[in-house]
Parts: sequence; structure tokens; C-alpha cells
Amino acid sequence: MFKLIPIILIFISKVALAQLGEPECGPLTNGYGPYDYRTSKGQILNTVENFHFTPKVEMLVKADTGYLGADIDYTLRAFPNHHRALMSVMRYGEKTKSIKPPHMRYSIPCYFDRAIRFRPDDAIPRMIFSMYLAKNGRTPEAIQQLDLAAEGAEGKENPFTHFNLGLNYFDLKEYGKSEIQAHKAYGLGFPQTILKEKLIGVGKWTEPPAEPPSISASAPAPTN
Repeated sequence: MFKLIPIILIFISKVALAQLGEPECGPLTNGYGPYDYRTSKGQILNTVENFHFTPKVEMLVKADTGYLGADIDYTLRAFPNHHRALMSVMRYGEKTKSIKPPHMRYSIPCYFDRAIRFRPDDAIPRMIFSMYLAKNGRTPEAIQQLDLAAEGAEGKENPFTHFNLGLNYFDLKEYGKSEIQAHKAYGLGFPQTILKEKLIGVGKWTEPPAEPPSISASAPAPTN
């Protein structure tokens, strides 16, 4: 689950995400990429992560090629939906108390806009963006992003995604939606029970109805 230790909420623009896009956040074309973080592996991903998004950059300790913001920016232009880099840019904004941290080409909301424009079917950038919005007091927009992420997750049968959606909904006190995602995650075999325990703790958990037996299981055995 993507969780951050609250530091200091930073000011962010009140402009809605729908009003961003290429005019403000730039085109997605790039000299290297853009590549889909979910599917681009091997040398393509290693080229960026070995030289720009190293562990010390991810943890905001030290830059690899001059400036910390420039390394994160390079990563997110090559892989707009790089999940861990999106977490880092959010944390970098908190650390610098800025909507546009030093040596970054775009504002923090723009990196989320670019990720969503690039791969609207990827639920993770929307979940991280929802966290960013919630931390900055924009709860209705945070819930909207989670709703869109949940809509995009339908039919993909990814228990991890449903589990994370459930945890994020829980943090926003959207307990009904959290329970729906919990039922989906556990129905797909997700093993961790922390979300169920959280819902039980606030009195918002009900066991899902038992599935009816299949026709083959309930039909009488054929006689010879």
C-alpha cells in the first residue's frame, strides 16, 4: 500500500485536473520513450533506473546526474506512469514545500496529468494523485480520482489493485466503497486481512453473501 508519513501540506493550484493537459503540462513525446512502466522491462527500464532513478534519488537523498529534481523529471518523461517516481515527486514537493520543486520541468499536478493522459487504464497513478489531493485538503477531487481508478480496475481481476483502492477509500472515510473493494480483493484471493480488520474496527464490515452452488455441483448424479 502506498502510505506516506505526513510532513507539511503544501499549497497546490485549485485548477482542476480536467483543465490541465498538453497546453500547461507539455506533450508526451520524448527523446527516450515515453514507455509504459508496467510493461517496459529489461534494458529499457534499467537505462533510466540505473542512471537517473537510483535508490538514493527515489529516497530524495542525492542526485545522480546533477540535480535531484532533474533526475526525477527525466524518469517521468521517459516513463510518465512510473509508479515509484510519482511517489517520489509527491514527496519531493512536500520536502521542498513547493508545487514545482527545483529543477523540475512541470508542476506536481502536471506529472499526474501526464501519467493519466499517457495510460488512462493504469489505476495506480490515479491512486497516488488521490493521495496527493487528499493531503492538500481536496477531498472531493481525491474521491473522484479513486472512483475513476476503481472504474478502470473493473474486469481486470487484480486483487492487489482492489486492496489498495479499499485502503485509500478507507483513509478518506468512504467506508462503503472501501468494503466493496475489500470484497473484490478477498474474492480474488488476496491474503492480507488488514483492510477487513480496519473495516471491522469502525463497524463497517459485512460478510459477502455466499455464492450459490454451481449447477453441476447441485445436480443429482446420473443413474445408469
